[in-house]
Amino acid sequence: MDVINAIGRRKSAVARVYLSEGTGKITINKKDITEFFPSAILQYVVKQPLALLGVEGQYDIKVNLNGGGFTGQSQALRLAIARALVKVNAEDKKALKDQGFLTRDSREVERKKPGQPKARAHFQFSKR
Repeated sequence: MDVINAIGRRKSAVARVYLSEGTGKITINKKDITEFFPSAILQYVVKQPLALLGVEGQYDIKVNLNGGGFTGQSQALRLAIARALVKVNAEDKKALKDQGFLTRDSREVERKKPGQPKARAHFQFSKR
C-alpha cells in the first residue's frame, strides 16, 4: 500500500493527512499526538474513526494542520482521517457515514458588521 492522502476542514482549520501502513503512530506538524493535543478528549475525537473500524494499530498517520483553534483542528483531522480510511477500503464508508464522520461541518464564523460590536449584537440603544 502506498501513501494515501486526504483533506479535512472545519471552521478555519485545514488538516492534510498522509496515511500509510505502520504501527499506529500519529504525527501532527512533526509532533506526537499527545504533545500536540494534550487533552484526552481531543485525542479521542481524532481517533474516533480508527476506533470505530478497529484499525488503531494498523496505520501511521502524518498530518499537516494549520488554521483555527484546537477544537476545529481536531474535528478537521477526524474528517480527514475518515476520508483517508474510505480511500483505503470503500466498504467502511457506510459505518463512518452513519456516525457522521464523513460530513463536513460547514458552519463558519459570521463576519462583524460596522456600527455593531459583533456580528449580530448591537450597542445598547439610548433614547435620550
